[in-house]
Amino acid sequence: MNYGTKTWRGETYFLNLRFLLIVCVFVGNAIEPLIMRMPGMHAVYVWIFSFHMPLFVFVTGYFARTNLRGLAGRKIMAQIVLQYLIFQSLYSALDVTVFKVDHIHHSFFAPYLLLWFLASHLLWRSAALIMRSLTRSAQLGVSLTLGIAVGYIVMDGTWFSLSRTFVYLPFFMAGYHFRPEWIVKFFTPKVRAAACIASLLLFAAAVLWGDQLPIGWLYGSMTYSQLGAYTWYAGLGRIGIYVLQLCASAAFLSFVPLYACRITELGRRTLYVFLLHGLIVRLAAASPVYAYIHSPGGTFVVIAAAVLLTVLLCQPWVRTLTCPIIEPQVEWMFSRVHKARTAPEMRIFK
Repeated sequence: MNYGTKTWRGETYFLNLRFLLIVCVFVGNAIEPLIMRMPGMHAVYVWIFSFHMPLFVFVTGYFARTNLRGLAGRKIMAQIVLQYLIFQSLYSALDVTVFKVDHIHHSFFAPYLLLWFLASHLLWRSAALIMRSLTRSAQLGVSLTLGIAVGYIVMDGTWFSLSRTFVYLPFFMAGYHFRPEWIVKFFTPKVRAAACIASLLLFAAAVLWGDQLPIGWLYGSMTYSQLGAYTWYAGLGRIGIYVLQLCASAAFLSFVPLYACRITELGRRTLYVFLLHGLIVRLAAASPVYAYIHSPGGTFVVIAAAVLLTVLLCQPWVRTLTCPIIEPQVEWMFSRVHKARTAPEMRIFK
């Protein structure tokens, strides 16, 4: 790849964004055991969670534009199902045998921690297909309405990630309809500088008042009653969170390189980081590693290790070794379906 080129490509920008986001995902999960006992870590955690999940869903919607329908879309949905079955089984088995973590639902209907994203991705694609006859504005309006309304339903929002599915559906649909040229049109150098300052101000706000915001609102996995909001206007809280996430997400975009650079190729393999980093974080949490961290230097080592491991898991050799389980082949499913459909026709002509 020619890193010196200044030719604008929307895919390049979103690959850069995807890599930076997966770094944030790894760092956020790595520092979670420290947020209640290490100064500043809670602010970092709140700042990351104010934008990284909405933007990751947004990027997922953007890349779904080219493969939502037809055979390509069906193959991706089949692959998501296989990924979910493989890693739900793997993580649950390790949870019982190695991690020894209690109080977690071990069920294919209750996605294991980070695997909620796979379950929701499948449902986001299904929702986009169902709403394809509506106008773009109607799709976004319906998505927002569902995202607000789902909080009123009396249920455990973690089951099949239904709560997060609807809460983050507006970001998926926004990404699906996003035009990449809007980035260069609106993100002028002055706007990028202002957005960078806004992101730093949001971090300062997280330092000053982040402990007053129940983090469950940023997860999107809990109903209003689970969050302690029992009033009929609890949905206004979700609207407020949407505004916060929109502002934080737009501000973070200022850090993303516009053109091809060394992180662009790494952005093509973020799925490997996403599905594998949970194993590392879980192993670290089950070990005595975090018990030895009592200083800012230790937290810096944790963050630096998360960044370096993100780069490591994006390497081509990791893809070569783990491709069979990360990107399982699904062609055999469709070849069998094709044979089943054509077999009666062949018998007719025999």
